[in-house]
Amino acid sequence: MRDQSKQDFVSCQLINLGRMYESLKIFESIWQFRDRLRRYIKRRFSYASNSIRRKVRRLMQPITSKQTEPVVLQAGDVVRIRSKAEIRSTLGLWNELRGCVFMDEMWNYCGTTQRVLKRAEKFMDERSYKVKKARGLVILEGVICQGTIDFGPCDRSCFFFWREEWLEKI
Repeated sequence: MRDQSKQDFVSCQLINLGRMYESLKIFESIWQFRDRLRRYIKRRFSYASNSIRRKVRRLMQPITSKQTEPVVLQAGDVVRIRSKAEIRSTLGLWNELRGCVFMDEMWNYCGTTQRVLKRAEKFMDERSYKVKKARGLVILEGVICQGTIDFGPCDRSCFFFWREEWLEKI
């Protein structure tokens, strides 16, 4: 087997990992090889990963261009939850609008009249244990989660977050 220089190592492809491993004698340790491999992968795929992120962001945006104007709602306002068709037109690929997911359990309330309990300006994200700021979210009186289809009934009784775009002031 021929002796490889550092220039050959940098220009090789990922499919030649075996050849790269054999050329470990260029490096003092396995750790130096690991760091070099990480830098190589990052350099080769950074553009591809950015373009993939852009495509995923584009997919997550609403499918149709029809956007309803948000209404500034305050506590005590009476609202009508829009119809299923109107709400679906605002949702993206993963049933979300601006980071707020429209859960399957919320479809039952479409077309009903509710009262705004309060605006949600901040909330505790239980996944990251951080307090996060929010805009355009409200909580409706008496509209609570009784559990999900996937996990069954739940006694916690959490409020749903509603985007103002899904509601219409009466």
